[in-house]
Amino acid sequence: MHVREQIADVPDDLQRNPRPPGGKKLVGTTGYRVRMGDYRILYTIDDASSVVRVYRIGHRREIYR
Repeated sequence: MHVREQIADVPDDLQRNPRPPGGKKLVGTTGYRVRMGDYRILYTIDDASSVVRVYRIGHRREIYR
């Protein structure tokens, strides 16, 4: 499976489990991140409305800039 196909499944997976094993809370922000090989998916969680919002996907070398 290619990275693009793996990443396409992430929003559905996060909706079911917004705090998966291996996911981490970002320092200095309300966001979280999950790893997909060399790529990172950054997202926020609104527990009150049960909404997960993916706001950035990118290579680990560039994602935090």
